[in-house]
Amino acid sequence: MCGIAGVLNLSSRDGAPEAQILRMIAILGHRGPDESGVYIDETIHMGQARLSILDMESGLQPISNEDETLWIVYNGEVFNYIELKEELKNRGHRFTTQTDTEVILHLYEERGPACLSQLNGQFAIAIWDRRKKELFLARDRLGICPLYYTFQNGRFLFASEIKALFLDQEVKRGIDRVALKQVFTCWTTIGSRTIFKDVYALCPGHYMTIKAGEPVGEQRPFWQIPYYSREQQWLGSREQAAAELRDILEDAVRLRLRADVPVGAYLSGGLDSSIITSIISQKFDNHLKTFSLAFEEKAFDEAAYQAEMIKSLGTEHHQTRITNQQIRDNFPSVIWHCEKPLLRTGPVPLFVLSKFVRDNRFKVVLTGEGADEVFGGYNIFKEAKIRAFWARQPDSKYRPLLLERLYPYIFENPSRNRSFLQKFFSVTPEDLDDVLMSHRKRWANTQRCTAFFSEETLDALREKNPVADISSRLPSDFARRDGFSRAQWLEMDLFMSNYLLTSQGDRMAMANSVELRVPFLDHRLIEFAAKLPAHWKIHGLEEKYLLKKAFNDQLPVNISKRAKQPYRAPIGQVFFNGPNNPNPLGDLISEDQLKSAGIFDEKKVRHLFKKCLSQAHGPVSESENMAVVGILSTQWIHEQFVKNFAGSQVQPVKPDKIVRRTHDTFLQRSLKS
Repeated sequence: MCGIAGVLNLSSRDGAPEAQILRMIAILGHRGPDESGVYIDETIHMGQARLSILDMESGLQPISNEDETLWIVYNGEVFNYIELKEELKNRGHRFTTQTDTEVILHLYEERGPACLSQLNGQFAIAIWDRRKKELFLARDRLGICPLYYTFQNGRFLFASEIKALFLDQEVKRGIDRVALKQVFTCWTTIGSRTIFKDVYALCPGHYMTIKAGEPVGEQRPFWQIPYYSREQQWLGSREQAAAELRDILEDAVRLRLRADVPVGAYLSGGLDSSIITSIISQKFDNHLKTFSLAFEEKAFDEAAYQAEMIKSLGTEHHQTRITNQQIRDNFPSVIWHCEKPLLRTGPVPLFVLSKFVRDNRFKVVLTGEGADEVFGGYNIFKEAKIRAFWARQPDSKYRPLLLERLYPYIFENPSRNRSFLQKFFSVTPEDLDDVLMSHRKRWANTQRCTAFFSEETLDALREKNPVADISSRLPSDFARRDGFSRAQWLEMDLFMSNYLLTSQGDRMAMANSVELRVPFLDHRLIEFAAKLPAHWKIHGLEEKYLLKKAFNDQLPVNISKRAKQPYRAPIGQVFFNGPNNPNPLGDLISEDQLKSAGIFDEKKVRHLFKKCLSQAHGPVSESENMAVVGILSTQWIHEQFVKNFAGSQVQPVKPDKIVRRTHDTFLQRSLKS
């Protein structure tokens, strides 16, 4: 993948200086360290920092169509480009490169926005139509690739990361407190909102067009998370469904191995990454190189399962061990790349892992993300099923005991007795009518973190309700869907697209110039899985039931039968390791820094951190641990982006390719020797 950016002049005022696009590309250099190119005309400047994976010699962007009326910069991969290219050739299109980029451009030339439905991949696209003076932006179905924009004083700016937008001095840098409350409730912002005022994300599965002279732009969907009613569901047998699942996933893996550089794979030891590595190793590449993390904290470590898969497949494996000290030390860099507050430290080990991959000279890895959302792997799905079962007999003594099977590590916690936990998860018959039942408890628990906001922040947000924001986005038929499908939509639309695929996906990999490819998020697989009955995904309390059936014979028994272990990383142990570390991350939570940001209450924060350090006032709860990470990461957002943004230090890139186009003249020069 790469980094893209652009500035479109919407009015008669002077456009941005040429140096601005060169600085925007420079600050995205971690996304594309290999080459860079820019397109410049009297209306728009746009460019790309390239991570070269396909067509190493002639694939540098920007790229045009035959008559140079359309120009593209693009981040991502379209994996079915070879098949699409043959179709376009048969219809008379001529190509000058071997890239998927040029295929997208010719397909858009022929079909306009409708071309997006033919693309199988992960992408953020910007196409400039010189004749219409129109900019077209699009983002892949699930939001694997990021794309942000802002309207500022007669100009439209877009970029792969928000920091590039902030290089324009007219773009104000301020934290959106409504978005902050969303993060401190749902772990992430909702819809197109970002943590920064007046900066927006192009939503997954959406496109927009912006025309010079018309300072408006509306996002339009080209794909939505699919749902099929009972009458539209799969009609074949379970065995036929398992065979179809295997075929689609194997083809998704095959397509994602297309590259002109070596491709590796992440191997966590869990079911999902084990399936992906098994498919690659057994079907396509028996010299596969795999990469994994081991944790200093044994509670988070899966190294034993990784070893079993390595022994079974014979992959050339590379493992890096991460310590609590490394998590603490890398936390500020992770926030710089995430560009949003976090409530967990989970992204940090993945940042370290991607650096390890790059140090081993790999640019591309396949991962197992997405299987939990598509096939019902998370505990939240099973929890919703248990609570709905309990709600039908709320006085039952036995139904709530199922929760102990789901969360044994919580119920074994000596600080929480059984009655307290059952009260926390409690239900009433009325809950069965709540379309948000699966997630409402989780959001309410997380929202406890907002208690550390300052009075000023609380007053400003008193009428703001993140759950109402979610409700306003629900599909029109949401209430008619089954409980699993509701929970699945919420998890995919909120958590997966806005958190997992950014904070733990693209951002942590591209910070070290590594591209992640995600076979489980092939849209064909998602659309197929949506037709399967819910009990084939969660059978009783067994998660990913059909997925396991489909690949049982390809995996060691200890892998296919193991209980789901959610990916987690240490929290309290990281920032509070004794009296010699009384103030995590320097002066970040000093009274002066807290007052400067104005978001949190100094006394409450000081009390929380003192409790975490000494635990003299009792064990630290999960929500308090999340509050610690949320406070620290928000303070870092304020420090790095609002208060002391280092934009003035960014020097313009010296591009390998410049394309200038003004009115009736055309000049293209390649600066690369």
